[in-house]
Amino acid sequence: MAEAGHNNNVMMWVVFGMLLLILQGHAAAEAAKVRHFKWDVEYVFWSPDCQENVVMGINGQFPGPTIRATVGDTVVVELTNKLHTEGVVIHWHGIRQLGTPWADGTASISQCAINPGETFYYRFKLDKAGTYFYHGHYGMQRSAGLYGSLIVDVGEGEGEKEPFHYDGELNLLLSDWWHESVHHQEVGLSSNPMRWIGEPQSLLMNGRGQYNCSIAGGAHYSSNSSKCSLGGGEQCAPKILHVLPNKIYRLRIASTTALASLNLAIGNHKMVVVEADGNYVQPFAVDDLDIYSGESYSVLITTNQKPRNNYWVSIGVRGREPKTPQGLTLLNYKPNSASKLPTSPPPVTPLWNNYTHSKSFTTSILALMGSPKPPTTFHRRITLLNTQNKINGGYTKWAINNVSLSLPSTPYLGSIKYGLKNAFSSVNPPESFPNDYDVMKPPVNPNTTTGNGVYTLTLNSTVDVILQNANALSENVSEIHPWHLHGHDFWVLGYGDGKFDPKRDERKFNLKNPPLRNSAVIFPYGWTALRFVADNPGVWAFHCHIEPHLHMGMGVVFAQGVQHVNNIPKQALACGLTGN
Repeated sequence: MAEAGHNNNVMMWVVFGMLLLILQGHAAAEAAKVRHFKWDVEYVFWSPDCQENVVMGINGQFPGPTIRATVGDTVVVELTNKLHTEGVVIHWHGIRQLGTPWADGTASISQCAINPGETFYYRFKLDKAGTYFYHGHYGMQRSAGLYGSLIVDVGEGEGEKEPFHYDGELNLLLSDWWHESVHHQEVGLSSNPMRWIGEPQSLLMNGRGQYNCSIAGGAHYSSNSSKCSLGGGEQCAPKILHVLPNKIYRLRIASTTALASLNLAIGNHKMVVVEADGNYVQPFAVDDLDIYSGESYSVLITTNQKPRNNYWVSIGVRGREPKTPQGLTLLNYKPNSASKLPTSPPPVTPLWNNYTHSKSFTTSILALMGSPKPPTTFHRRITLLNTQNKINGGYTKWAINNVSLSLPSTPYLGSIKYGLKNAFSSVNPPESFPNDYDVMKPPVNPNTTTGNGVYTLTLNSTVDVILQNANALSENVSEIHPWHLHGHDFWVLGYGDGKFDPKRDERKFNLKNPPLRNSAVIFPYGWTALRFVADNPGVWAFHCHIEPHLHMGMGVVFAQGVQHVNNIPKQALACGLTGN
């Protein structure tokens, strides 16, 4: 009962703080700063899960350095490609790039890949506080380890405080890890027959995991896993989360996984969700949370449990039959030794296919009172059917409305800005799919085509996107797909099962307090409805955030108001038809 009372107090503090923020309004923040970073991207030997491998590091470290800055700051990253045989770009995930679409870091869309030996300057302004991250966006370089955290703090002016109180802060960047090289994986995905990458060998927290052993292995409740022999200084030793008793901590969580949907839990501790993808949400308490690739959250935890104990922090696979052990670290109550194991076993991850649990969490996320509301009507609706298909006699692809995305050699931003008609397909991609398509069964005709046409949106128009999931090539298989939109946040108006029916399902749309997100999931055999305003001139990717799915064509491209984009650096377009 004491714990329940304490959680109620936390909720009251959160609500009170949020109301204060709304009542105070925003005052001028301190003078914005320009924050410079000089980064070299190169392959390095590393042991993310105690098995030495090659990872893509920044300045010789993995994960890459954490960028911490304040709203209004300008970030300048001087990025030098020290890879010997491949290009590179970095996408700043969740940063809208207002006025700087060329800095979005999407190869063939917003810029040319940075060639070996070249240096490119990313320069962009941080317009909104929140929990973000960055990652490679060329080939499958995110899978190779090219990622890191990006945290944007609120300004320090009057009225610029967070809408909730906390005493300290912790950060978790979640990822998955394979022992097979990314190049090996890419060749397998592009082969006939396809060689699937399989499930990851390890789950990583802040770049650290353990393969073939468990840090819980020495406990009395652990029967089937060997204990890791770690001294604490190893690259794979868990990053311990140190806390003091009877404090409130903000835990920032972001997922840059290549494949895995994850569930996170902290033994004996409830989490109060307060932020999603850089937007404040109505606070709600959970025992565990699902996080899909591309998503980020902030939760508040209260360290009100027995102070003489430590507690497990666990992540496990959801949405796919797990063949990967849980990832573990410790919530270490000081002054306890960090080597003291918890008295209870790690939290059990909910069953991988318990979608009722997943949907209950996802639909509980609602915008904080006072957040921007969506327009009540839309100008254009695009329905995107997600299917697995075949091409050219047996190569496996993912397709959207039966078109598998194949990016051009000239970045869209340049070819559209300068009217280069032959740089990409002039055929408009389909706005929908045939009414008689049965999303509950494998496609009658599995064949697809590749394309690189663009959805051209009217600037400042309101666009609805219906993401429609379907059966894959095999019977009774429909996968989770987390979709991420570059350059915008969108309102998530609703979720549903089966095929979207406008007459029936539009009535269920939440126009009162839908959450603002930059990433959203479609559940198996279901649909997700999104709405956004096309108010950011540029060319923007919208794609499944599962790395092999994007590699196999699961994405589309939106363009809007490109004629209003100015001051594109020449180096951003120094390839293809814009390279002359």
